[in-house]
Amino acid sequence: MHTTRPRRRPVIGVTLDGEPAGGYAKLPWYALRENYMDVLSAAGAAPVALPHDVDRVDDYLDLVDGLVVTGGAFDVDPALYGGGPRHPTVSLKARRTRFEWAITEGALALDLPILGICGGQQLLNVVLGGGLIQHIPDKVPGALPHEQPNPRTEPGHEVTVLPGSLLHRVTGASTLAVNSAHHQAAEGVGPGVVVSARAPDGIIEAIERPASRFCLGVQWHPEYLVDPGDGKIVAAFVEAGRG
Repeated sequence: MHTTRPRRRPVIGVTLDGEPAGGYAKLPWYALRENYMDVLSAAGAAPVALPHDVDRVDDYLDLVDGLVVTGGAFDVDPALYGGGPRHPTVSLKARRTRFEWAITEGALALDLPILGICGGQQLLNVVLGGGLIQHIPDKVPGALPHEQPNPRTEPGHEVTVLPGSLLHRVTGASTLAVNSAHHQAAEGVGPGVVVSARAPDGIIEAIERPASRFCLGVQWHPEYLVDPGDGKIVAAFVEAGRG
């Protein structure tokens, strides 16, 4: 008697933050909020954490069915997108950025599903040929408080979704309530990239690459499930990872 093997869950690689010695450990350590993993697991994925080892990028890409590039309290070096002198508020994590850049390029080349979240959206935009606003308050007069004062478990503002975009098809919504924890934002996009959501002040809140199987960057944190659309974003991404 033959039994049917259950369908394998899509394995989703999730990038980590890297912290210097102190606090949690006397040596440098990796960090990631549980809700990144929890929301992927709830959507049917098997999430795995990816250390910052550029020499292992090809091995990681052989293992995963999709890639989540997470956020963090740091910025992409403006030298990587011709952004001019570094703004005083900009802080770097060079090893993390080198790794995330390399694995994002590899995932794009293999047409693996990609979801960039907050800082991950910014990294994705730069890899795809776009730039960044280094500090929103200095560049956009009257901008919303994109580093929202209320808890991240609550929305900070709404975004308007581009009709017909991947984001629109996935969420079925023309507006989404989003949490907001960033001082930078995408500024212009590269060839073949579409802006699929904006805040009321014009700040780019989502980008996507229609030529890819699933390539979406959102400036907010859908892992908090602040809006019903957030779970739909994660579910669609995981489903794309099933191939």
